[in-house]
Amino acid sequence: MNLKFGTDGIRGPVETKVTPEACLRIGHAAGIVFKELGWDTVLIGKDTRVSGYMLEAALQAGFLSVGMNVRLLGPLPTPGVAYLTKSFRNQCGVVISASHNDYHDNGIKIFDNSGVKIDKKIEMMIENILSEKITSLPSVEIGKAKRFDESGPRYVEFCKSTVPEDISFSNLRIVLDCANGASYKVTPDVFHELGAETIVVGDQPDGFNINQDCGSTNPELFKDLLKSIELTLEYHLMVMRIE
Repeated sequence: MNLKFGTDGIRGPVETKVTPEACLRIGHAAGIVFKELGWDTVLIGKDTRVSGYMLEAALQAGFLSVGMNVRLLGPLPTPGVAYLTKSFRNQCGVVISASHNDYHDNGIKIFDNSGVKIDKKIEMMIENILSEKITSLPSVEIGKAKRFDESGPRYVEFCKSTVPEDISFSNLRIVLDCANGASYKVTPDVFHELGAETIVVGDQPDGFNINQDCGSTNPELFKDLLKSIELTLEYHLMVMRIE
């Protein structure tokens, strides 16, 4: 299988490149390499694309087959997966996402145990194993998987902790474009809990509408929205696009 890491992981159409078979092989190959590096658990996060659940299952199977334990984070922004990866010991992280691309694409990004993108040497080690026959350990040795339901709340608390206590958001009205992506829940929660008034768009993902008429490639949404917002002197306006 001719899969190669690019500048931002592996990305492409789900029908032809980032397929379930490809993700099974990536999980299997990466798991072998990770175990050699002493990492025994992998965190898997994703965005809101409809293919995410399918690819998550394939990745999970590949990792479990070589004895890696899996923690499923659910939809979470890429920096959130990186943060949680760094905060645990002996763990690495994988994000299933194609960023600003349309829903028919998806991709795989991998973080090391420091929460940063794996280096080229590790990418090459994984690529060299991708075409090998997939085998499984005896049942007693395969990994275990479970969902980590606190991933969103933990990331929200981390984001809030980065704001100095003497900075107030209470006089801000913030317009958030969440692009119907992974930030649709946690980002509004962060600013709401910091005291800001939020006006949120792109927070109704359905698996197909990620980046559709919203997000970084569709600035017209903000132009139209700002024209319709009535501003008063009591507020400062902040506009943010989150993906």
